[in-house]
Amino acid sequence: MIRADLPDLPVRSVLPAVAEALAAHGTAVLVAPPGTGKTTLVPLALATDAGRVVVAEPRRLAARAAAARMAAILGEPVGETVGYAVRGDRKVSARTRIEVVTSGLLVRRVQHDPELPGVSVVLLDECHERHLDADLLLALLLDVRAGLREDLRLLATSATVAAGRLAALLGDAPVLTAEARTYPVTTSYHPPSRGERAESAVARTVHTALSEGDGDVLAFLPGAGEIARTSAALGGLSGVDVLPLHGRLTAARQDEALRPRDRRRVVLATAVAESSLTVPGVRAVVDSGLARVPRVDHRRGLPGLATVRVSSAVAEQRSGRAGREAPGRAYRCWAEHEQATLPAYPEPEIRTAELARFALELACWSTPDGSGLSWWDEPGEGALAAGRALLVTLGATAADGTVTARGRRMAELGLHPRLARALLDGAAEVGARNAAEVVALLDAGGARTDVEAELRRLREGGDEAARRWKAEVRRLSGLVRDDGGRRRPDPALVVALAHPERLARRRAGSAPVYLMAGGTAAELPGGSGLGDVEWLAVAEATRDPGRAHGTIRLAAAADLPLATRAAPNLVSEVDEVGWSGGDVVARRVRRLGAITLTERPLSEPDPAAVRAALLAGLRAEGLGLLRWTQDGTRLRARMAFLHRALGAPWPEVGDEALLSTVDSWLDLSRARRRDDLASIDAGAALRGLLPWPEAARLDELAPDRLEVPSGSHIRVGYDGEQPVLAVKLQETFGWTETPKIADGRVPVLLHLLSPAGRPAAVTADLASFWRTGYAAVRADLRGRYPRHPWPEDPATAAPTRHTTRRR
Repeated sequence: MIRADLPDLPVRSVLPAVAEALAAHGTAVLVAPPGTGKTTLVPLALATDAGRVVVAEPRRLAARAAAARMAAILGEPVGETVGYAVRGDRKVSARTRIEVVTSGLLVRRVQHDPELPGVSVVLLDECHERHLDADLLLALLLDVRAGLREDLRLLATSATVAAGRLAALLGDAPVLTAEARTYPVTTSYHPPSRGERAESAVARTVHTALSEGDGDVLAFLPGAGEIARTSAALGGLSGVDVLPLHGRLTAARQDEALRPRDRRRVVLATAVAESSLTVPGVRAVVDSGLARVPRVDHRRGLPGLATVRVSSAVAEQRSGRAGREAPGRAYRCWAEHEQATLPAYPEPEIRTAELARFALELACWSTPDGSGLSWWDEPGEGALAAGRALLVTLGATAADGTVTARGRRMAELGLHPRLARALLDGAAEVGARNAAEVVALLDAGGARTDVEAELRRLREGGDEAARRWKAEVRRLSGLVRDDGGRRRPDPALVVALAHPERLARRRAGSAPVYLMAGGTAAELPGGSGLGDVEWLAVAEATRDPGRAHGTIRLAAAADLPLATRAAPNLVSEVDEVGWSGGDVVARRVRRLGAITLTERPLSEPDPAAVRAALLAGLRAEGLGLLRWTQDGTRLRARMAFLHRALGAPWPEVGDEALLSTVDSWLDLSRARRRDDLASIDAGAALRGLLPWPEAARLDELAPDRLEVPSGSHIRVGYDGEQPVLAVKLQETFGWTETPKIADGRVPVLLHLLSPAGRPAAVTADLASFWRTGYAAVRADLRGRYPRHPWPEDPATAAPTRHTTRRR
């Protein structure tokens, strides 16, 4: 029976069908646009004495607002029938029948007790937003239903009609639809001017929206920074209140933005106002067309946010906010032709986000690779592998992915595994309060380069950022045990516990460039306040495209003892033998990651390692490192010819082939350095590759010299693709056929030389040359060389090797 005192919102008409679907099937999907009442009326309708209703919201602000709205409908304060729980804030009581929580918090509850005792229905709100925690929660709850709680009812809600995949995941669940009562919205496009920033374009367009109609204006911007700059640009508005609305505000300031006023309002909001919240009184929407989405923050090695263009679906949801209560206007701050280029839907976070924390939750669920769970979209294989590798490094999981007791404790903290490690180990080293101060700074990011200077600013500050930091420090301090002893604060140690691979040592030279243990070089900017320290614990670093190295944004002064204390697993001492600087280098090196701490020469390096280094040198610089005599070079050329002409078993003897078969022909057992290579006779070694018994015919198949009609033995050239015989023309008289080698398969290319030794003709068909070419050569040369024989019929003339006629 549906309560009669519920507001008459569009979703009310489908409430009986929702209850029937859940009773009959156990799961259902409710498609309802923003403003239909799905977040507030559905939980109130489903709340019975049989069990509690838990509503999972993607954001803390939405969770608090939904609980407040439902409590207001009942005429009760929050914490009675309706309560909420978010990170650091909870209002519930023994009388609470509906609890609104964030998706991440509910993941932790399911991990702690998968049976969810006392819970009859879980409502997964705003599933279309595809947040990472929400996708994980859905997978875990489906697993719970399959194995532990068949009676647990699941209702997934979405503001978009693309719910087919969601319904299939829920076991072919019935899909119910609530139609929104909306008013027409007129859309116009107001792109930024050339070089104009997004917040400037939004501020300009807000002025236009205020001048063209009545009612409040809701403007969408990507983040708190853009909201602050837009608010400053609108500071001169008369009779209009400019209010920010984002997740980093205090609860009181968030509530202020959601309350109607007698004066006109301009609410500057992030994506929290797209679908999870209702901002009353809005008649115009100004949309920057931008949103912040999760990406890996390489500066901090933590989950971060990137600014991207919104999808077409999100743009429509934002515009729809203007038509909730009356006809409205939507102002889009991009060119109209760009609308067609927007992606259809937002990219799911599970495909783009850093997955270390996600991987830890999977390990706690005893499925480190996520197999066996039903996913809306599978987690990215590479990102998940990277997250799992980090967990092993932090001691959160064993090598096989099994979660450790330390890993479970880290998961309970609700922080990224890096920060959880820093808080746990840091509390033991420097005390809970000191560790919490640094971890809270690392989580939020700093405005200064020097960690200690930034901590002093926050401790002494009274602005909102400082207040938020202090509240988070108090919360984090209460999560870990402190033995009460007073220990010296050491921010660098806590930073290094979170980012051991970013411990950095200054390179020699004038510029303050540091090499981090992970192998990246980064420069300390001027005015950092860190002076000329040798070691740093780096918390944040950026690297711009095209730059040789990165820039350090947040760091603390450290030293070698601290570095080895914070990152003992990165310390190694190994014997290194390799080819460097044109010779074999053998040394014992102690390193912290990529940073060399000490090194000394090795007097007796491992012979196998020396051989590998010599081979590396040969591959890098070529076989010219060996001693090649004229005979050795000719042997290699003759073997190469036979491989081309006859193929196997005659081997290929190019550099690549010889290096790949070096074990079969080159003895390096006595070589220790470059000079030893130069003493090895390559030709003698190469004979080891000659095939037997075919090698006995080497001189027959690829003769070193050929006898010509004059009786001379002329050397054959094998350097080119075809063997060449360079012989004086007079020595070939009487030779009617071109000689052939390689079992008669390959004719020798004859270079017929003048008496001066210059080529007079080149031919591979001697008979043809005598018939057609000789006469012209004879006419050209006999005038210049009258003392040499130039018979009219060379076929019958006597060959001679002499340079002049004998009398």
